[in-house]
Amino acid sequence: MSKPLKLSLLLLLGATCLVLTFLGGMIFSRSIPPAPSAPPLIFPPRPAGTTPTLSLATLPSSASPAPTRNPPSAPAGKIAYVCQIFKDNTRDQICLINADGTGWHRLTANDNAHHYYPSLSPDGKSVLYASNMDGRYEIYEQDLLTGQITRTYQPGIAPELSPDGKEIAFTLGNGQNDTIWLMNRDGTNPRQIYSPGWDATWSPDGAKILFATLHNNLPQLATIGRDATGFQILTDLPLLRGRSDWSSDGQHIITYSGSPWQRELYLMDANGQNPRQISPSGGNSQGPSLSPDGEWVAFTAYFDLYKNVNGCEIYLMRLDGSALTRLTENTYCDWQPRWGP
Repeated sequence: MSKPLKLSLLLLLGATCLVLTFLGGMIFSRSIPPAPSAPPLIFPPRPAGTTPTLSLATLPSSASPAPTRNPPSAPAGKIAYVCQIFKDNTRDQICLINADGTGWHRLTANDNAHHYYPSLSPDGKSVLYASNMDGRYEIYEQDLLTGQITRTYQPGIAPELSPDGKEIAFTLGNGQNDTIWLMNRDGTNPRQIYSPGWDATWSPDGAKILFATLHNNLPQLATIGRDATGFQILTDLPLLRGRSDWSSDGQHIITYSGSPWQRELYLMDANGQNPRQISPSGGNSQGPSLSPDGEWVAFTAYFDLYKNVNGCEIYLMRLDGSALTRLTENTYCDWQPRWGP
């Protein structure tokens, strides 16, 4: 073979290798999924602080049990929650589902408004929520039988109706300077009862309000009387966020705590003592709401699609951590569950 021919073949072979290497690199790079972005912000950011040292009883760090699709014994009641059906956090909607997984339907109908922080009335006949349908966040109540919507004409978020059905507790603020307010159910007589504070929930007897506030520059849970007296700090949890709930017998409260993607549910006595992790580790569990019978908890988690921004779903489990059940199953995020009768 002549030298020019050999040189030509070597050049052709080298060029072919370069092309194959480039294509192989393109194929390999496309096979690597992009790094997941941060999960959707469920609650406003809070001032940073030094994390206190606290020893908490936790479950074993072994792999979480696989969630089932239907609970072994279906709990009763309905669950209202935020459904991000458009995958657009500026147009979140409110959905409703029976706790046994039946009867799902979208409650809100304005595609272009943002609705969030739903809660069911104590009699289960209506859902309260915050929405910016008229340009600012105001509180609305929607009758589940007629669909009629009542507007309070009061700005605020995170509304919850008192056990006697007479007053609404809610948060007013901008995510940095939040305050706890009460008003009559029709929106009259609004009044501030504590500052700073956010995410209020009523005690079963209606005498106290449980909420998050700042203590030593860190978010903690506190209670205050309906008449704005008797303020008391309850917790000393690291990285607490805010959303909490009270058991129907008044004996326990539940909240969540932890760094991003490592949040867990904590159940404790009503005075804040004996906090213990009840969620199986590894699901980024948050936003708990207890069932009316006090035996179950609904919450947001990512057990099936961890670190997927659209992977948050509503899960149920018993308070001992058993019967973990995935209630919703969509390609979008479901979050902020609130249980009612």
